[in-house]
Amino acid sequence: MSNNVSLASSPWSAFSGPNLGYVMDMYELYLTSPEEVDADLVALFEQYGAPVVESIETTTKNVGLGNIEKALAAVKYADGIRAHGHLAADIYPLNNQQKDTTSIEASTYGLTDQDLVNIPASFLLNDIPVNVHNGLDAINYLKSIYTSKIAYEFDHVVDKKEKQWLQSKIENGALNAKFSSDEKKAILSMLNKVEGFEQFLHKTFVGVKRFSIEGVDALVVLIDEIIRRSEEQGSKDIMIGMAHRGRLNVLTHNVHKPYEMMLADFAHVPSELFVPKDGSLIATKGWSNDAKYHLGATYKAPNGTTIKLAYNPSHLEVVSPVVNGQTRAAQDDTSNPGLPVQDTAKALSILVHGDAAFAGQGIVTETLNYSRTKGFNTGGSIHIIANNMIGFTTERYDSRSTVYSSDPAKGYEVPVIHVNADSPEEVVQVARFAVEYRVKFGKDILIDLIGYRRYGHNEMDEPMITNPEMYNIVHQHDTVRALYGKKLVSEGIVTDSEVSKLQADVKAELQAALDHIKEVGQGKVSSHEMPDAVKNGFTEDIETAVEKERLEKMNEELLAFPEDFHPFKKLIKILNRRRDPFKGKGKIDWGHAETLAFGTILQDGHPVRITGQDAQRGTFAQRHLVLHDEQNGHEIVPLHHISGSNASFAAINSTLSEESIVGYEYGYNLENENALAIWEAQYGDFANMAQVMFDNFISGTRSKWGVKSGVVISLPHSAEGQGSEHTSGRLERFLQLSAENNWTVVMLSSAANYFHLLRHHAATLGTEAVRPLIMMSPKSLLRNQIVAADVEELTTGKYRTVIEHPTTGKDADKVEKIVFASGKVAIDIAEKVGNGEGFEHLHLVRVEQLYPFPKEEITEILAKFPNAKTLAWVQEEPKNMGSWFFADPFLRDLAADDQEVVYIGRPEHSSPAEGDADSYKEAQAIVIENAVARK
Repeated sequence: MSNNVSLASSPWSAFSGPNLGYVMDMYELYLTSPEEVDADLVALFEQYGAPVVESIETTTKNVGLGNIEKALAAVKYADGIRAHGHLAADIYPLNNQQKDTTSIEASTYGLTDQDLVNIPASFLLNDIPVNVHNGLDAINYLKSIYTSKIAYEFDHVVDKKEKQWLQSKIENGALNAKFSSDEKKAILSMLNKVEGFEQFLHKTFVGVKRFSIEGVDALVVLIDEIIRRSEEQGSKDIMIGMAHRGRLNVLTHNVHKPYEMMLADFAHVPSELFVPKDGSLIATKGWSNDAKYHLGATYKAPNGTTIKLAYNPSHLEVVSPVVNGQTRAAQDDTSNPGLPVQDTAKALSILVHGDAAFAGQGIVTETLNYSRTKGFNTGGSIHIIANNMIGFTTERYDSRSTVYSSDPAKGYEVPVIHVNADSPEEVVQVARFAVEYRVKFGKDILIDLIGYRRYGHNEMDEPMITNPEMYNIVHQHDTVRALYGKKLVSEGIVTDSEVSKLQADVKAELQAALDHIKEVGQGKVSSHEMPDAVKNGFTEDIETAVEKERLEKMNEELLAFPEDFHPFKKLIKILNRRRDPFKGKGKIDWGHAETLAFGTILQDGHPVRITGQDAQRGTFAQRHLVLHDEQNGHEIVPLHHISGSNASFAAINSTLSEESIVGYEYGYNLENENALAIWEAQYGDFANMAQVMFDNFISGTRSKWGVKSGVVISLPHSAEGQGSEHTSGRLERFLQLSAENNWTVVMLSSAANYFHLLRHHAATLGTEAVRPLIMMSPKSLLRNQIVAADVEELTTGKYRTVIEHPTTGKDADKVEKIVFASGKVAIDIAEKVGNGEGFEHLHLVRVEQLYPFPKEEITEILAKFPNAKTLAWVQEEPKNMGSWFFADPFLRDLAADDQEVVYIGRPEHSSPAEGDADSYKEAQAIVIENAVARK
């Protein structure tokens, strides 16, 4: 189709006489009561304005319209093709889906061909090709555009200018550009590599799982073109996320992992032997390793572009927010005070989805939902559905309740482009279009690459058992390489012998690579040794105390507001009390200690990013990192204005999502390892919704993939009599996942200790000693004076894994019972014993760090109390939850032969806490009484 077009004039020239008068009357009505005007006329008025005839020349043909209803019906017809042409498009390679042509038939609109001939093309098209002369030509042109190998859905886009741009781009022939012979040969060459790689693996490593790309081979071509076009637009970091289907081919041909490295993974030879010596590829592995189709890599191109494929587990869609977090981190300049400065052109995320997973996994919509929010946008992701039209063995009609797997995206005004995966030239055109759209509008766009799956779900699966109808077609269907090769032969661009040579060359290259790795790798094995930095556990020799003068100066700066700023009066009184501790009056509470810690961390050069549904204020109104003018809502962030800051600070209220935001912050820290990235749950139990991120990313990221993370997870946790749900952050789950020094799990009872821990953790960022931090954070303790800190506690000391309570254990010989407790219950016990009078038999040890378990520190404490007969572990969680079953074996190992280890707390329950305040108080009182009793 020619893309030689001329601009259309206003459609009002199609009207004359009474018809023009009618349209002008309708325009007058539209100005006052638009709801009373036909919707199609409203659309024309909105697009073209008042019905003023632009030319006095009116053809007799136009006068012959005679009936405005025919003209409006033609408009509806054209719009019907635009909106519903995709239902009749040639987008299914297997041609096994029923097409719906209802909306693209003239009879549906009460029109004949002659009616359309009598309507000017300018009434239906904005940009008119030179070979379009009337309404019938225009309709046929629209059909050729909207029902081809590419189909479009953009009627759901709300923004008028965006919608007009999309329509113009589609209809002016921009996606029908011609390819040069060299471009076509390059496409064929890539398809030969893609197919040759899969076929070589299929025949050489029979039955070994690889989750073949075959059926959507053009995915590699699509990604390659997106990368190339994005580089032209200035992108230097390309972040790719995808599940296992086709992953090995993307790793090999888009991320440029050498054939030797990939084949080594199949041949059980250490792939690290074949890492390019020029440093162009980084591919890490952990000591426990992972399946080859979960691994990622980073490629550094000669032109300066970095291409990354993220490491991820088999949970199909969970990697998307991780990649978005990495992308945002690559876009953010965090080196200066204030908010990070974002440049969306610097980095791009390409997110590859499965068709069943895109429709079925809720995290997809979570990711789409945050994509245009201030704290999480990345200037638009390019989404690709690698559409096999099947989910394992489940047919599409059992996978979803929508026409397309892509339909969830329409709720977020994301344009959807469907393209036939057997049409590689159209695939390339769509890639170019997607990049151009992202650059112009900074929004997500979705490419539905519709293909099939040549084999079963994996290479040991026989799909004829469950899907015979589809696979009878697949077995008779040529591959896209074969189809495109025949096309180019028919066009005289290549010969049959050249096509055969391309295939032979790929096979020979792969065979040579396999022979080489067998020769070099014979007898060699990979190391499964844990790095020393991990073995050594928690780093203790870090200075975290801060000079009083530095803290006091910062504190004053945090309380200095512009003269024209009017903070909420009650709040300013509370904040002004933060001066008192530096004057010897009162203490520093939890939120105050946190703010001071953040400030010093910024001064030390680490950017801070804290997100969560109430991160700015804090769920319990304890934080107040972002202040609002009570008169006009203007915001200020005091931490942006402290002297000596050397990094950015962002406190972001997130969407009401957990899984996607946790993954995003994890990804942000992976890319910016210097950043203190914190996710705080509104309540600890909100982490339930993000469990896959803890199970499959954060807990095992280093042991599986050799990837270091320092993300911080803050989970408000404690029994307060407010019911079961918001009581527990499910501490037991994190302790169950604790092993190999994979992270640090704490439940603090001291604001000073929190201050030191944040600074300690920040100091490990970017080092080999870094690990994630899981904090069970307080609720009612936020303002408790036992928990609050004196200024001297911040200016001296360091982070402590255990705290011996100062009012107990003063007479070591009288101590018969040592009570170990964490968090709120430890403070409940402390309040019960008061100054210790009458409780000389008891010593309270507040266990601040649960994992790694502080064995050495507790051993030193036990040695000081020779007459202790009972070691009691006290918790407020039910016995089958919390930390008891984790701590029990450690205590028994540390206890002397004559010491008894006992549990004090609630019995086993299926629910984390009592459902009402009265029941809670009764149960909690029993726990505390048992804790302080002599036995």
